[in-house]
Amino acid sequence: MNNKTLFKSFSLIVMIILFIGCNRNNNSTKRGKNISQGTGFGINSKDGGFQYDNKYKGQMTGPGLVFVEGGTFTKGNVKDNVMHDWNNTPTQQYVRSFYIDETEVTNLMYLEYLDWMKKVFSDIENLRPIYVAALPDTLVWRNPLGFNEDMVDNYLRHPAFQDHPVVGVNWEQASRYAKWRTDRVNELMLVSKGLLRPEAIQADSLKDGYSFNTDAYYLDPSKAYGGRMNEVAGDKAKETNEDGEEMVSYADRQDGILLPEYRLPTETEWEYAALALSEIRAENIYRGKKKFPWDGEYTRSGKKRNLGDQLANFKLSAGDYGGIAGWSETGSGITTAVRSYPPNDFGLYGMAGNVAEWVADVYRPMIDETINDFNYYRGSVYTNPSIGDDGKVITIDPDSATFDNLPGSVKEEVVSDSIYRTNYSVGDNRNFNDGDVASIREYGLEGSVEDSMYDSPTSESQEGTITLINNEARVFKGGSWLDRAYYLDPAQRRFLPQNMTNNFIGFRCAMSYLGESRNAKKPKKR
Repeated sequence: MNNKTLFKSFSLIVMIILFIGCNRNNNSTKRGKNISQGTGFGINSKDGGFQYDNKYKGQMTGPGLVFVEGGTFTKGNVKDNVMHDWNNTPTQQYVRSFYIDETEVTNLMYLEYLDWMKKVFSDIENLRPIYVAALPDTLVWRNPLGFNEDMVDNYLRHPAFQDHPVVGVNWEQASRYAKWRTDRVNELMLVSKGLLRPEAIQADSLKDGYSFNTDAYYLDPSKAYGGRMNEVAGDKAKETNEDGEEMVSYADRQDGILLPEYRLPTETEWEYAALALSEIRAENIYRGKKKFPWDGEYTRSGKKRNLGDQLANFKLSAGDYGGIAGWSETGSGITTAVRSYPPNDFGLYGMAGNVAEWVADVYRPMIDETINDFNYYRGSVYTNPSIGDDGKVITIDPDSATFDNLPGSVKEEVVSDSIYRTNYSVGDNRNFNDGDVASIREYGLEGSVEDSMYDSPTSESQEGTITLINNEARVFKGGSWLDRAYYLDPAQRRFLPQNMTNNFIGFRCAMSYLGESRNAKKPKKR
């Protein structure tokens, strides 16, 4: 073999070795994370090309939230159905991991919201109704045959009740609070990253009514704060290009900086979180022996330290809301401060008693497990952002603002019906497959009945089936200080029109967990 042939053979061997080595490196997630496994191109190269934040370490835990690992449970498994109403069919459901508030939203938390709303909107004549609409109905404490005027005047604002759950808040108000909370938390996240100036988030500086909105920031950040984004951008958001012009950079969804929305928990999430089944699993067999958020079949503690103590705040019997003087059993004749009773095994307080809680779902008497047994929820209304003639998203200005669409938020529209999709055909699914005539196969055909079984009374006519069940009827869960022990069972469910409230319903917020549910590690707190 001559030298030339030997050289060619040696070169071929080297090339093969290098090729194998390159493939090994490129296919290795660990060693080749800056190399595309799809194309082999570099990621995050200083010379340009595809840029992506591959240093994401998991979702941060938002203020007030507790992480709940998902799993399987029997939803609607009422233990003592003495009412024989059977309005909740037991079904096996799977729940993805999520976050939920450690406690109910307190008066103090809601007063912070009211303070912000007052500073931003009350001095602008056409926007003042937005602030007024956020005020709880303190008159819910009145009773024609009771003296409760001290509660009317003091429950919301007096410091003696600052840690008590807020009441007099309807479902709509609770949903708006969750939206507001989302934007304030994400605003602070941008400040912590140096992308916003700290003074930009102060309510006192928003005299034009424009505020930060998470969705609007993602879709068209230049419109944030009414188009003043360049003025309020932080130092880390400002760059100077080759021509000496100042450029402003923004956080993108793929950066993973901003948190998902705060929202009301779904009924399935709330019930799963309240049950906290983790302590009664034996060799992966779900024994289903849990009746309350605590272990056991009774409302009193069996532990030596607090033997015989009630484990929730509820109505003990007729005319007995708190026990005999000197022998108080529930600590209060009305609501108690949050954390007054031990948490369940998920670390959540007040999941039974004190106040019942709004959840996101539209009420229907029955649940059909054949439709969905994964993250079950009734109330889906799919929307898209409205796009203007210029191809950009339309945001709400102060002149067109409403309670649900604050200045600076994205104008949305319900998605148009689509017969070409296999997973859904209409945008509004609140009434989907709920047993009315619209759910039958022949609906819409010539000669079929078009009346709904859920007709509600109207101001014009009382004809038809009279019922409170409609698309604006929302579920609330859990017993309260005003309820007997029967309603402490997390599987119990009741409903009320979403624009009505009373003195025993409060709420807490939830947040989706973006990541793998299986063996999820407990996220780090901020």
